[in-house]
Amino acid sequence: MRLDRRRLIGTGLLALAAPAARAGTPPPPTSRPAGILDLAIAADAPSTPTGLAIARGGRIFVTMPRFTGAEPITLGEVLPDGSVKPYPDAAANRPDPQAPQATLFHVPNGVFDRDDTLWVLDAGLPTGKGRPVPGGAKILAIDIGRNSIRRTIPLDAGVVPDSSLNDLRVDVRDGRALAYVTDQGQAGAGAILAVDLDSGRVVRRLADHPSTRSEEGLVKFVERRPVMERKGDAPEKSPKGGANGIAISPDGRRLYYAPLMSRRLYAVETAALRDPNVSDAAVAAAVKDLGEKGMTGGLTTDSEDRVYLSLQEHNAVGRRLPDGTVEVLAADDRLIWADTFWITPDRWLYISAAQVNRRPEFNRGRDLQQPPYAILRMRIDADPVL
Repeated sequence: MRLDRRRLIGTGLLALAAPAARAGTPPPPTSRPAGILDLAIAADAPSTPTGLAIARGGRIFVTMPRFTGAEPITLGEVLPDGSVKPYPDAAANRPDPQAPQATLFHVPNGVFDRDDTLWVLDAGLPTGKGRPVPGGAKILAIDIGRNSIRRTIPLDAGVVPDSSLNDLRVDVRDGRALAYVTDQGQAGAGAILAVDLDSGRVVRRLADHPSTRSEEGLVKFVERRPVMERKGDAPEKSPKGGANGIAISPDGRRLYYAPLMSRRLYAVETAALRDPNVSDAAVAAAVKDLGEKGMTGGLTTDSEDRVYLSLQEHNAVGRRLPDGTVEVLAADDRLIWADTFWITPDRWLYISAAQVNRRPEFNRGRDLQQPPYAILRMRIDADPVL
């Protein structure tokens, strides 16, 4: 069954019934309605599109991690008709361990900077697991005007045998170019990489710290079902996922992040992350627990330092205000496994529906994904952080 490409009205979250009011008085409100999302485009991706990046001119790019190795491409451009073509070309999307710096293995995320350079994260995992291919973990700078790779920054110094690099943020300002990468780990022990894009220096931070580690005993619910690994006759188990979503404050001084399997949001100063002279213990001591924010995937921020939350259990978009208040902005049944945000200069907030919970590993080998995949959007009242 294909998504209806016409505009549909999103559904709100159901409210619990209010206690009966006394005769003659109206019942108190139990919730306020959530907003609606528009269908921006239905991307007919060949596999699970978790990442989303939109150029200033409107070109849309999606990333499709190689969870099994059977995925035909890992980085693609969405054409106006919804079809997805390999990007920058088919040859770059054929992983080659003999040419690890020039080919793409497992791309979970990509972002644009203010100059419209597309920065792409490659975890170097040709089948989504195992040891990263030597030289395969990297960040690439792509010139979308020429559709060519301009630079490659190796990340080998920051990965370990069970790394699973996941999310990327780039901060280019004041003559410096920096990047921050989350490593969710293949067994839930995560970390954060701070990368100097000019020198190529990579610093691995907060390895297996509580703020980057998958929490035990949690169950995530998506589409009213628990997301559990279901393989053959083996007992069901909750998946693990360490440091996953990240976002940068407008001034570039603070990094927000959260494990995939956690309901808490954390923050740390970026200067401490990237300074090799600051000890790991000092970085760990500087981490701030910002409290509960729901089960999320991707994060982003706006110019007012508000953190946007992909509320996966509610098919919703949330937002954390600087004072700690969390609000639900919109909900839509098409937002299945809310994943990556993108804010455009004209204040459209886009979000991808990746359908990860419908993948075979969570459904005893059955692939329940239904392409095309919705990319939804809504208007917001602040500018992006670039």
